[in-house]
Amino acid sequence: MKDFINKLYRNHSLIYKALLLVATTFLIVYLFPKSGKFKYNFEKGKPWQSENLLAPFDFAIKKADEEIKIEIQKITESSVLYFNLDNAVEPEVRRAFETQFGKKFSDSVQNISFPALKTSGNEVLNELYGFGVLSEDYSFSEKRAVAILDERTKKQDAFYSNLIKQSKVSSVIDKVLSKNNLLGYKADFTSLFFDIIEPNLSYDKSFTDKAIQEELDKISYTRGSVAKGTLIVSKGEVVEGDKYQKLESLRSEYESQVWNESNYNWVLFAYALLVALAMLMLLLFLRKYRDQVYENNTKVTFIFFNVLLLIFITTLVVNYNSKYIYIVPICVLPLVLKAFFDARLGLFTHVLTVLLLGFIVPNSYEYMFLQIIAGIVTILTVSELYKRANLFISVGQITLIYIIAYFAFFVIHEGSIETLEWETFIWFILCGLATLFVQPLIYAYEKLFGLVSDVSLLELSDTNSKLLKELSNKAPGTFHHSLNVANLAEASASEIGANAMLVRVGALYHDIGKMKNPTYFTENQSTGINPHDELSSKESTNIIVNHVIDGIEIARKNKLPDRVIDFIRTHHGTSVVYYFYMKEKKDFEDVNKADFSYPGPKPFSKETAILMMCDSIEAASKSLKEPTSTKIDAFVENIINKQIEEGQFLNANITFKEIQSIKKVLKHKLANIYHLRIEYPE
Repeated sequence: MKDFINKLYRNHSLIYKALLLVATTFLIVYLFPKSGKFKYNFEKGKPWQSENLLAPFDFAIKKADEEIKIEIQKITESSVLYFNLDNAVEPEVRRAFETQFGKKFSDSVQNISFPALKTSGNEVLNELYGFGVLSEDYSFSEKRAVAILDERTKKQDAFYSNLIKQSKVSSVIDKVLSKNNLLGYKADFTSLFFDIIEPNLSYDKSFTDKAIQEELDKISYTRGSVAKGTLIVSKGEVVEGDKYQKLESLRSEYESQVWNESNYNWVLFAYALLVALAMLMLLLFLRKYRDQVYENNTKVTFIFFNVLLLIFITTLVVNYNSKYIYIVPICVLPLVLKAFFDARLGLFTHVLTVLLLGFIVPNSYEYMFLQIIAGIVTILTVSELYKRANLFISVGQITLIYIIAYFAFFVIHEGSIETLEWETFIWFILCGLATLFVQPLIYAYEKLFGLVSDVSLLELSDTNSKLLKELSNKAPGTFHHSLNVANLAEASASEIGANAMLVRVGALYHDIGKMKNPTYFTENQSTGINPHDELSSKESTNIIVNHVIDGIEIARKNKLPDRVIDFIRTHHGTSVVYYFYMKEKKDFEDVNKADFSYPGPKPFSKETAILMMCDSIEAASKSLKEPTSTKIDAFVENIINKQIEEGQFLNANITFKEIQSIKKVLKHKLANIYHLRIEYPE
């Protein structure tokens, strides 16, 4: 039992990754659509590439979206408009007319005109309330059919032009008075009727909408059917017209079939195999090419979490409305992974994620092509993410690529741009804006997963930060040394394509442990007194070596990222404190070399290896007397070759070619520091 527990403990990292793989696979498969998948790919206007296709079962031919849209539009535009009639209004208006007419015209008109005027007034009322007066003006077509309702019972049919708008009342008065040769009384008539006329018709929108919906529900979304065994399309035939519609109908039928009990488990198992295979490829990639990431379970979890998050968001959008699919900022994934790791890992993970999304989204080939191209552009264009302008420029380029690629696909499918829905380009612009959210997302990830990005490194490189201020106050010589090392290391890293920002920050903080005993280091001894004169060689060595351990403690106390602490831990590797070792050997014959060596570990990356070289070169360069180009070249060669002989770079993935490039940079920089000039003849 004890052996079994020990075995589990030794392999706990591998077990964790296996559980993570299983859990991620389960969650992704759970998000997949619970329907069949059409096994053929086809495009409108392109030849059918597969063998002759026969109908596998009976299915209805679905109408094209455009056809259905036309039917819906026709029903909507020709539907009857329903208006409610208020029967109490007309009698009230007529009574008001009888009362007001006598007051208005009794004294001002001749007896012969009075009956004619009253008759004309009644004619006006009959004209106005023949169908009714509207409560407000509507923008319906004049030829639109109308139904007048009285207590939900249709009383009479008419057209919208028969109903009187309030703005048309004066024209009705004019027409009646003109017919009866009474236009001289127009002003009085108009004044009278505008005081007493009240609308008696109001538009019943809910009832009209309900009637329209009843008609829409009667629309048939199919036209005809295909019997089992019928030839749908032959190999080489162009997919268009009726053939295209039949294939679309067959695909829709496949994808609308809910998994039944007999095949549910098999399909689920098959999906799980494909997803597990994709995620396993990601793990194998990490193990082969990114061993440091693979060994860190937090980082592996972070990568899997991001893949799962994007699939989850995309699924939500597809389930809501698939036309918004391009709003999801898929390019955030390679951006985030490039910020924390590197471009190659970001692109590999992005491609695998897009392949998995192909099971979820409609038009999967088009979608995958667009997203993979956008991912490649993201990796190629985004550099130095901590510079805000770079992110905006890159997002603009990504959005442009989306628009161009989508436009090309649309023209291939449709053959023209007449039916192009320009609003789709708005989705791409929104996607670009959503991609800008990567900055706060990176900050959140740094806090949640303890990772560090170039944005944080930029903040740490500020020499006015609290810790570097303290270093400059307590150990000014060490601070100056760190600045020089940072400049050398940054130039070296840029030369070989390493992370220049990371190595610069590592160089600035690599010697912060010297703050504990600053005067025991020569660069801080300004008084000429050397405290090592009163100590034994072993005691002096312990103080010198302990600046690494002290630095790690100070860094952890100030919450520096692990990537920066790695530079403190490795900048001396397992090298020997040579001065005190040789001093001890003079006094004693039997000397243990391990007592005068740094505990390590050795550098395990290009960046930490660069720092070791630059730190040794910068520190030792202070001992150069009357430097010349020849002396500097030999000096750099000797120090770095000695480190190579001691095996300090065996764990770092750095090549001899890269080391030679670094030597060249260091020689050039030292020559500039010492202001070497050509010797002119006297």
